[in-house]
Amino acid sequence: MTPAIEMLKKNKCDFKIHKYDHDPACTNFGDEAVVKLGLDSSQVYKTLLVELTPKQLVVCVLPVENQLSLKDVASAFDVKKAVMANKDEAQKVTGYLLGGISPLGQKKLLKTVLDESVNKFETIFISGGKRGLDIEVKPKDLEKLLKAKIHKIIG
Repeated sequence: MTPAIEMLKKNKCDFKIHKYDHDPACTNFGDEAVVKLGLDSSQVYKTLLVELTPKQLVVCVLPVENQLSLKDVASAFDVKKAVMANKDEAQKVTGYLLGGISPLGQKKLLKTVLDESVNKFETIFISGGKRGLDIEVKPKDLEKLLKAKIHKIIG
């Protein structure tokens, strides 16, 4: 049981767990989930951490098939610029390993933005908190639990 799943249970959200055998040689985690679970890549979302200032990290949730627009992230949080967070820092701050970083159940609740494309789906797939584990969840539940904003963040 990961912190992400515990958070969903505690808040009585509907969700489904989808497991697959993670290949340790694979580093493109989102694409691996799409292939192994037989999903539509536009409905599988990745979690990326972005630095707005040296002390402020934010969580960005976007489709695995898209590239993050740092310019749009900066706009979403009304700052001049944003840069990708250091991988070690992302793991330390979230409590999750790369490839298993879930937007849910992180060590502390960071400001979060969901790409506006979530509005197209009844449910989306996000990391469940470890490699080889995805959670199918309603975007509205994610938005509420994470106090997230919805904004265009893909280039």
